[in-house]
Amino acid sequence: MTPAIKAAEKAKIKFEVHSYQHDANAASYGLEAVEKLNLAAEQVFKTLVLSLDNSQLVVAIVPVEHQVNVKMLAKAAGAKKAQMAKPEDVERSSGYVLGGVSPLGQKKQLKTFLDSSAQAHDLIYVSAGRRGLEIALSPQDLLTLTRGRFCPLIQQ
Repeated sequence: MTPAIKAAEKAKIKFEVHSYQHDANAASYGLEAVEKLNLAAEQVFKTLVLSLDNSQLVVAIVPVEHQVNVKMLAKAAGAKKAQMAKPEDVERSSGYVLGGVSPLGQKKQLKTFLDSSAQAHDLIYVSAGRRGLEIALSPQDLLTLTRGRFCPLIQQ
């Protein structure tokens, strides 16, 4: 059991865990989940950790088929610039390995931003803290658990 699943259980929210056999050669962890779990791509979100111009780390959760717009994220976070965080900083801060970073149960609680498109779904899927493991939950429950907020993070 991962820290993400433990956090969901502790909060007593409604959630489901889905697992699949992870392929180490997969080009995209998120799209692999879409394919192997037969999910709608717009409901599967990836967890990204970015560094702001003040070196603060933040979490952006965006649909797997999109890239985060760093300017939009920086604006939402009240910074001038944002860039992808260094892999070692992501792993140290979150406690997860790349490709299995969950927005839930991170070692260090970071400011979290969920793309507004999630509001169109009753359930979304995010990493449950390990490659090949996804957790399905409501976008609102995800925000409650992460103390996050909705904002536009991708260009349509």
